[in-house]
Amino acid sequence: MSTETIKMLVLETDSPHPHTLQETGSFGQVFSHVFKAAGQNHNPPLGIDVDMHYVVDDPAKGKHGHVPKFEEIPEDVRAVLITGSLYDAHGNDPWIQDLRSLICDLWRTRPGMKFSGICFGHQLLGRVLGAKVEPTPGKQWELAHVNMDLTEVGQKLFVTNDTKLALHQMHQDQVSTIPSSNSTDLLSPGTKVHNWASSEHTKIQGLYIRDRLFTSQGHLEIDGPMVHRQLQMRIEAGAITEKNKDEVQYAEQTSHLEHDGELLAAAILRFFHGDDHDIE
Repeated sequence: MSTETIKMLVLETDSPHPHTLQETGSFGQVFSHVFKAAGQNHNPPLGIDVDMHYVVDDPAKGKHGHVPKFEEIPEDVRAVLITGSLYDAHGNDPWIQDLRSLICDLWRTRPGMKFSGICFGHQLLGRVLGAKVEPTPGKQWELAHVNMDLTEVGQKLFVTNDTKLALHQMHQDQVSTIPSSNSTDLLSPGTKVHNWASSEHTKIQGLYIRDRLFTSQGHLEIDGPMVHRQLQMRIEAGAITEKNKDEVQYAEQTSHLEHDGELLAAAILRFFHGDDHDIE
């Protein structure tokens, strides 16, 4: 019996630390590995065909990616995932504006396409739909192992009666409002937009629209060594400073803790496959 295959486009919005790149590859390759494992564990098993496109165009920083036009995305791609990034999703860099335009065009012209985003990707998709994306009050960071409270919809998405979910976090910005038809014409009146989890730091940890959107502020792909390396990159870039020493210390102390990244990958895969159609 042939295995059904999910064709996924990963839009890479950054490059990992050089050591991570050497060990496990680009963010797209990391996501490919995680989702292929989730596909093998799905019942019945699902094949995952991942295409990757690096979209950051910032020559001053040695980044020479390209945001494709929506016409360049094959018609059989029904699943799009946007990765995390050191860049600000509320920024106006030309490539970020081009990426927003791409998502808008795909949303309008491909009604069967489903969208997911992690961290930066979550924030960018929220912004496309008219949500407010901004730094946390006080510009505090949420770093490493974080326990979140699942909403009722979150419990359904993760097929659990548990009220908690733990993910590694690496962000200062957040989505602070829920998008609706009042914030964008991409959503029809009456469209239900759900927040599936909250933490003390970030009240909107993920957005869900049936058959259309499933995002996460937390990461599914980061492990302990990656936490330390991503911290180092942000410290070197000046994004994390001495005033954030308490958050950094917490991250260093909790980076080794077990988290639910595999459960998140499985949940997003079920969403891409259409298993969540009855969750509205």
